[in-house]
Amino acid sequence: MTRISCRYNGNLNCSAEHGPSGVTLSTDAPPDHDGRGKSFSPTDLLATALGTCVLTVIGITAKRRNWAVTNAEASVEKIMSQSGPRRIETLRAWITLPKELSEEQVQLFKRVVNDCPVKRNLEPSMTIDLIWC
Repeated sequence: MTRISCRYNGNLNCSAEHGPSGVTLSTDAPPDHDGRGKSFSPTDLLATALGTCVLTVIGITAKRRNWAVTNAEASVEKIMSQSGPRRIETLRAWITLPKELSEEQVQLFKRVVNDCPVKRNLEPSMTIDLIWC
């Protein structure tokens, strides 16, 4: 179990502390939702969670096989709904792997990212598009 302690600081700004490490981050509401947009918004953190989870699953798979995937990248675009309740409608992630990987390695990574817990938990409620570059 991991505990994250969150605090509302006022002015649509929050801070969060990761219990085990003590690392902190802050969020700020986006300008289109009455905020200043000076940091990640809460929904930005969801998009960030997807990108970093995909890369972590790739990293775990590579580490177990002694493969190098340093500098693999994921760029995630968050698309919000335009009508109805405010929600994330789609997360679109562009995943770039090192060029020196074999086709078999790339195919394995394409399969294992479906085991990303963030993707698995979010998928029933939104569209997730993975684009391999």
